[in-house]
Amino acid sequence: MRRFYCECGQEIFFESRLCVQCRRPVAYFTDAATMVTLEGAADTWLVSGSGQAVKLCMQRELYDVCNAVLNLHDTYQQCPSCRLTRTLPDLGKRANILRWSLLEAAKRRLLYGLAGFGLPMQAPAGGQVRTLCFDFLEDQRTNPGVYEEFVTTGHDYGVITVNVLEADDVQRVWQRELSSERYRTVLGHMRHEVGHFYFEMLTQDRPTFIRLFGDPAKPYERALQSYYDNGALPGWQQGHISAYASSHPLEDWAECFAHYLHMADTLETACARQLLAPIPGNTDFEKLLAVWDDFSVTLNELNRGLGLNDAYPFTVTPVVADKLRYVHAAIQRVTGR
Repeated sequence: MRRFYCECGQEIFFESRLCVQCRRPVAYFTDAATMVTLEGAADTWLVSGSGQAVKLCMQRELYDVCNAVLNLHDTYQQCPSCRLTRTLPDLGKRANILRWSLLEAAKRRLLYGLAGFGLPMQAPAGGQVRTLCFDFLEDQRTNPGVYEEFVTTGHDYGVITVNVLEADDVQRVWQRELSSERYRTVLGHMRHEVGHFYFEMLTQDRPTFIRLFGDPAKPYERALQSYYDNGALPGWQQGHISAYASSHPLEDWAECFAHYLHMADTLETACARQLLAPIPGNTDFEKLLAVWDDFSVTLNELNRGLGLNDAYPFTVTPVVADKLRYVHAAIQRVTGR
């Protein structure tokens, strides 16, 4: 993530709504793809310094779950990120508004990263061109009035479903421990699921894909049931970035896609904060991976110094590196970035 600043010079962040120094409202301006300082009030908001007239995203105005503004003459009332949310939980419950806010914050960061790669919000899926969208759903654990006893975070041809309980720290950690996972975050879930969305677009070199990941036509439901019944493949650590990646080639792809986005976002942030030297856009994958291998150790040591678990508790083996190289080349081939 780049660094952003208020007009007063104070650093602000991608999720900020207010400058802590001058107390002026700040926002993510969708047209300019950057954070801006606002002047005015109510229906007369202007971008400080440019005088550009803007309006608050409807979901910021009504619920304060968004920090975006749009061009005043934009025909939409919601920002591009909020427009992709198709289904909301019961907003009559205050807890759901907080959960929704956390889910939207993760989604905005996800979309910002995808836009940086030039990846579109529409892609071929299931034989059609689908538009990415999100359902934030409850099950009977949080709302006895809904039909579903248990909602699983997942994907269906571009529809990304996220159980709102993923926004609850206690529930998420409990599920992480129950599933023996090393890492579980809302952003990580979303990056994984959009990997499925981009599968048809990005995996044009299928022979290489099959050699690295396996046959995507392998019976999916049977493979996942085997994983849940019997656990990960023996020795999965040598060839997979996570235990779950060993369940099926499509899950292996989605996990590697998510990890590539983890790497890219973290390295961009480290460069922006001068923790690393700038990385040229044409840097080859081997050099990029070498930088990541070194920096991820530093990242983990910083966490340990605070008494926290490793920020990146994974090992990139040579086999996994080949898979990440495939993701890197696939994105570059399709988007040129």
